Amino acid sequence: MVLDEVQKANEKSLLHLKSELEKIRAGKATPSMLDSVQVEYYGAMTPINQVANVTTTDARTITVQPWERNMLDEIAKGIINSNLGFSPQNNGEVLIINVPPLTEERRRDLVKKSKAEGENAKVAIRNNRKDGMDMLKDLKNDGMPEDAIKVGEAKVEDITKLYVTKIDELIVLKEADIMKV
Repeated sequence: MVLDEVQKANEKSLLHLKSELEKIRAGKATPSMLDSVQVEYYGAMTPINQVANVTTTDARTITVQPWERNMLDEIAKGIINSNLGFSPQNNGEVLIINVPPLTEERRRDLVKKSKAEGENAKVAIRNNRKDGMDMLKDLKNDGMPEDAIKVGEAKVEDITKLYVTKIDELIVLKEADIMKV
């Protein structure tokens, strides 16, 4: 039971890392780059994907087609206010966002950012390990045999090492993707 809890928590941490790495752009345009954009829609802040269709027409262009034409200006304002560095162009029906190519310095900054996200994920994995070990200590206090506790601790360590390795692999892949011109 403890191992399942640690496994589930680590899986959540890994999924969170993957979603954070998707937000870091690697030079080509993806609709997920705008996932963090919030738009004022009838008085409520709403994610952009709930008020418009976000697609990529090519590797350097994102198009945003609102479901209501009167939302064009609000969506443009939301994109500008999100500090993603995009300036959408309004042609009356859709917003067109040209994604500029990355400079070498910007690529290095993005690599640093992705490594920082990886470290955050590793901290979460280590916290999950600590929680698992604490659960095992509680079971020991409740009368579980010490041999079973030792086996459980070894398995928690193995799970932790496995997920740290997965995180390292994800970061290496993202770094290669960012640095690829």
